Amino acid sequence: MDRKLNLNRAETFSFVNPWIRYFLFFFSFLFWVFSLLIVAIGVYAKVQKATDTVRDTFLIDPAVILIVVGVVMFFITFCGCIGALRENIRLLKTFSFSLTLVFLTQLAIAILGFFYSDQTRDALGKFVKKAIVHYRDDLDLQNLMDYIQKEFKCCGWNNYTDWSWNLYFNCTHENPSSERCAVPYSCCTPVPGE
Repeated sequence: MDRKLNLNRAETFSFVNPWIRYFLFFFSFLFWVFSLLIVAIGVYAKVQKATDTVRDTFLIDPAVILIVVGVVMFFITFCGCIGALRENIRLLKTFSFSLTLVFLTQLAIAILGFFYSDQTRDALGKFVKKAIVHYRDDLDLQNLMDYIQKEFKCCGWNNYTDWSWNLYFNCTHENPSSERCAVPYSCCTPVPGE
């Protein structure tokens, strides 16, 4: 009887190398702290903005994206951190499942983006058009659009004429703006050496 009890204990016991355990804990803890930092930056940016001037750009607001990503990352890394430290199998399984789910979601988005490239291009075009229309209304959106245009050395979605969608840059005679018939500075490509 005692021998059978010892066999059952031996079958359920699994040894975890302390180096692996503390390695997992260390990196989970680093990412956990990083997730708190991301949430703090997102909340700070949202508080500094104080108002949402553009309601239809709420989901693409960089501050909101930072908060959502930070909160999800916080819970995933919390499971990994505490699970590794306490050798809690349930938390480690949750951590593993969450990482697998995040990876598969990213993979699915990449595959869908490839196979539905026309629809992806249309969706990105709608986003850029919305960003151009609300360029002066939301500073975060303005900075994002400037970054995109500088990084990809482009102007608008198709060309510089896309900026006529914006109230301040359109080229109608009724437009009293000093920026009439112009484009943002981020459209201008710098001359090498200047």
